[in-house]
Amino acid sequence: MSPSQWNHTPSAFRGLAYLDPISILLADDHTLVRAGIRALVEKFPAVTVVAEATDGREAVRLAKEQSPDLVLMDIAMPGLNGLEATSRISKESPKVRVIILSMYANEEYVREAIRAGAAGYLVKRSAAAELEHAITSVARGEKYFSPLVSTRTSGETYRRDADRTWVERLTPRQREILQLIAERNTTKEIAGILNISIKTVETHRSQLMERLEIFDVPGLVRFAIRVGLVTLEE
Repeated sequence: MSPSQWNHTPSAFRGLAYLDPISILLADDHTLVRAGIRALVEKFPAVTVVAEATDGREAVRLAKEQSPDLVLMDIAMPGLNGLEATSRISKESPKVRVIILSMYANEEYVREAIRAGAAGYLVKRSAAAELEHAITSVARGEKYFSPLVSTRTSGETYRRDADRTWVERLTPRQREILQLIAERNTTKEIAGILNISIKTVETHRSQLMERLEIFDVPGLVRFAIRVGLVTLEE
């Protein structure tokens, strides 16, 4: 996403003028994207960006330290992706509400975002006026799902058995390890990052292979790329 994608007019920001100040944490691994979003949202009269995170773990930490009202969270981040970070924030900092900002409009990600505890889901190609509306709604304690995705899910209910997706078949730890494998970390490096034993990493890897019916590391990497858990960007 480039900053120019948020096409805005002054009238797009009037709805925020009557709100109490809203503090926001930005979580995205791309410096220019963060800069573009920050420049945009700080034009909203009631909004202040209090911190920026470059990965999911930093987002979880800063949410706890800064206690912002909202987190604008990207999904595809290294180390710990935005969905896992959202789940942890929902549990560890329950007063902090999360809006997912994503390139993906597919149903799997929306459902997993809901499951993780996100209060909103916005596609990055949305206009600035929609971002304003999402922030306003979530700050009021409501939920907001972009019209681009809301027709695909109610935001409240979904079938757990008849429509099980890949994310439901893995535990949070297995998804975390899958991402780290796809990011070319060795077993030893993964153990160090997660502060667990090499044997534990190997056990999780074996279990996720069985659940996905993929029995080699290159296959796991291709799968993680295909579902958008990691990207091909360097």
